[in-house]
Amino acid sequence: MKIAILSDTHGLLRQPVVEHLKTADAILHGGDINKQSIVDELGQYAPLYIVRGNNDKEWAEAIPHDLTFTLGGVTFYMVHNKKEVPADLSGVDVVVFGHSHKYGQEEKDGRLWLNPGSCGPRRFHQEITMMMAELADGKIQVEKITIPHEGT
Repeated sequence: MKIAILSDTHGLLRQPVVEHLKTADAILHGGDINKQSIVDELGQYAPLYIVRGNNDKEWAEAIPHDLTFTLGGVTFYMVHNKKEVPADLSGVDVVVFGHSHKYGQEEKDGRLWLNPGSCGPRRFHQEITMMMAELADGKIQVEKITIPHEGT
């Protein structure tokens, strides 16, 4: 099972990102989507698991603050801001979050912590990133995807 993991699109879905989404069996979005049209487009490519970010206001009231789900035998917990991850993560294999726009992948206490960075408008002089992951036999392998950009 192939999973696209992204966050902080802030109203911009870049064409190179879309090309990766088209190959995914599921899409995880860690919040700061910024408009319904992005949610609608993401949902055209694969089943969508999303959480609301701090910039997702009234239009996003139906989007959950956090989400726990299992795909391919791997249990995910997703929230926009890492500071809001609960202390009790019993049964969770992978934590997905965004907010900082900084790519991160680390194993801590037997759990994988993933921040796909931001693949929306370029901010803070950071690279534009997302993740593609492969799930098989209850295990996950993650690949960092750097999206080429010019200026924005």
